[in-house]
Amino acid sequence: MKTTNQFFSVLIVMLLLFSTSTIFAQEEEQKRPEYVTVTMMYWNKNYDGTPEEWRATEKEYMEKVTSKNEFIVGAGYYTHLFTENSNEVMYVQTYPNWEAIDKAGDRNAELEKEAWPDEEARKAFTKKMNSAYAQFHKDEILATMPGAKPMAGPMEKDMVLYLRINKMAFPEEGTGEEFKTLRKKLRDGVIAKNEYIKAYYPSMHAWGSDRRDFIEGVFLDSMGDLDKMFDKNQELMKEVFSEEEGKAFGKYFKGHGDYLYTAIKL
Repeated sequence: MKTTNQFFSVLIVMLLLFSTSTIFAQEEEQKRPEYVTVTMMYWNKNYDGTPEEWRATEKEYMEKVTSKNEFIVGAGYYTHLFTENSNEVMYVQTYPNWEAIDKAGDRNAELEKEAWPDEEARKAFTKKMNSAYAQFHKDEILATMPGAKPMAGPMEKDMVLYLRINKMAFPEEGTGEEFKTLRKKLRDGVIAKNEYIKAYYPSMHAWGSDRRDFIEGVFLDSMGDLDKMFDKNQELMKEVFSEEEGKAFGKYFKGHGDYLYTAIKL
């Protein structure tokens, strides 16, 4: 992966895990979902199914249950490309509001009974589906932010998710208005004009391990587009930002982590 200069590293702050792989309701900025749940699961080393069987099973559940749940806006799976653990399987769901998070679980149970009326068949299917994953998992809840660049339409193939987890600095001399203004300038002048960025979603910590998290996600067509995206961003940022503005934006962040996942098209 190409190393970018400090000016770029400060300004390219990016995502949310919107479940772009399967979006059940078209996102509009004024009606964007408010919350996102992120469940980090891990492959069961004793799983005896094939990758194709895993996709088929998850697709069946998505079509028969998740996509019919009116409390879930979107859902998707993301698997390891370049992350700290090759066994990671990230599952993401988006919700219209906080209340929908609780309601979605009960509604899933109802839809499961409709999809598999026979109790034994239902238990067999869910056992098969859950056997792909280890018992341990981690959960986080994110709050969405304005400034997304939504996917133009449903995913037609697997894509690449570049996930950037920034740590906010909360400077005493900073203001919410300044941060908002600089983010909007980045979104309108850089992210929106970069043809390699197929979708961009920002979010922040709502419930989880670190309240400093400012999370951004960029969807790309391929790994080959990653360096092209970086180059285009630097070109656009030179046109949009002054050196002073770059320094002003930089004071709001202290470090970040980069991760790459395959966004699964079920």
